[in-house]
Amino acid sequence: MSTAVATTPRSDAVLLLASAGCALTVLDTNVVGVVLPTIARDLSASFADIEWVVSAYVLCFASLLLPAGTLADRIGRRRLYLIGLVLFALTSVACGLAARAGALYLARAGQGAAAAFMLAPALSLIGHAHQDPARRARAWAIWGAIMGLTMVLAPLIGGAIATWLGWRWAFHINLPLCLLLAAMSARFVPESRDPVRRRIDVAGVVLFAGSMLSWTWALIRGPVQGWTSIAVLPWLVSGVALGAAFIRVEQCRAQPMLDLRLFRIPALVGAVIAMFAYAAAVQVMASLLPLLLQNVRGDSVLRAGVHMLPFALAMLLLPFLGRRLGAHWDSGKILALGLGVAVLGNLGIALSLWQHSGPGLLVAMAVLGSGGGLLNGETQKAIMSVIPPNRAGMASGISTTARFSGILIGFATLGAVLSSHVRVAAEARLAAAGHPASPALLERVVVGELSTSADALGVLARAAYAQGAGYAFVAAALMALLAMLATRWLMRPPPR
Repeated sequence: MSTAVATTPRSDAVLLLASAGCALTVLDTNVVGVVLPTIARDLSASFADIEWVVSAYVLCFASLLLPAGTLADRIGRRRLYLIGLVLFALTSVACGLAARAGALYLARAGQGAAAAFMLAPALSLIGHAHQDPARRARAWAIWGAIMGLTMVLAPLIGGAIATWLGWRWAFHINLPLCLLLAAMSARFVPESRDPVRRRIDVAGVVLFAGSMLSWTWALIRGPVQGWTSIAVLPWLVSGVALGAAFIRVEQCRAQPMLDLRLFRIPALVGAVIAMFAYAAAVQVMASLLPLLLQNVRGDSVLRAGVHMLPFALAMLLLPFLGRRLGAHWDSGKILALGLGVAVLGNLGIALSLWQHSGPGLLVAMAVLGSGGGLLNGETQKAIMSVIPPNRAGMASGISTTARFSGILIGFATLGAVLSSHVRVAAEARLAAAGHPASPALLERVVVGELSTSADALGVLARAAYAQGAGYAFVAAALMALLAMLATRWLMRPPPR
């Protein structure tokens, strides 16, 4: 006998409005990934500038998610959500008006902070409005469907906007959407807050953000200036030192931002490794694959958006298979399977690039998306299931921090591999063609500025990009493989 899940118009309004805000952050991230090559050409940006357009956003997003949740509980979830929407609108306009790459990625940093102020309270609003287990399960299923649909549509929307309106409208379009959401949320979303006023761990936030910034800076500058240069090595040392200080501070806190004692649970460590690897080796491809399609195949922005569909549709559909497998397999086995499929997808993309196989590339993208689809819901479920229910807030924070830290470090790492290998491949091909390989010309190849050219130099640039980019996907496959082995070992079921 089935029972209907009772809902109210107010709780459904909260669900839809909060989900729309979350979808807006996903839409912006994926749309920007599609228009990155266009931005680079229009602003005469270097490859490092392109990396910062993504990394500045994710850095601030990842660093502020946990404190944003605490702040929402203190000052009111609806209030912080409205603040986030307004800030997201203003920083989006600043992104669209940027005349230089530096101004763009500074505005993107502000946009990432605003996104954290939107996402953290939005998730809390949904959870607070749907406290009955059946209603909550229905709400999160609808939320997940909205996020998945957004991921599928984002490349097409980005391609259409860049083709018919210009890349700046990829940011300007957020202004009316944010203002509409803010007006409706102010009217239909009730205020709520946590009666227990938790302190914000300022030292933890600063140390975590500083460590992530140091690692990102080093990974972005390393391929250009050398890993042992005075411009890079201190940042690597700083990343390690600040990370160690963060761990020490959190161990001494009565109410830490990140409770490290939970990591004594092996299954949690395995699930977090799987989440990090999923973000670093699969989810990050929402930004890297559009670069590949435009700089290797010479796709237009709109055509690149269409060719992202095999990856995006697989990400949308495979979670259903994951839920069916969950009736027979434990989480560790499903996560290992998803990571294994991601290994095959990344290796397939690398082989397709080296063999210049267009159909093979699209098939491999679908395989990679399938691995991501298996991992997407299961990683969150695995983390939440091994932490006591009374620590659900901390579990959610660990999950989101692992995800966005993985995107940040993964994009910087794979970008470093791509940049260095494309430079080497381009230099060798230019020398073979009797063409002087100046640093400026090599940078134009890495950025993809020559990919649309039909002359001999354009053909050489696309071939060098394909050769060098293949190594980035091999590196992604290696990350997924190591995570698969660690996850399967740490999450193995106890002996009977």
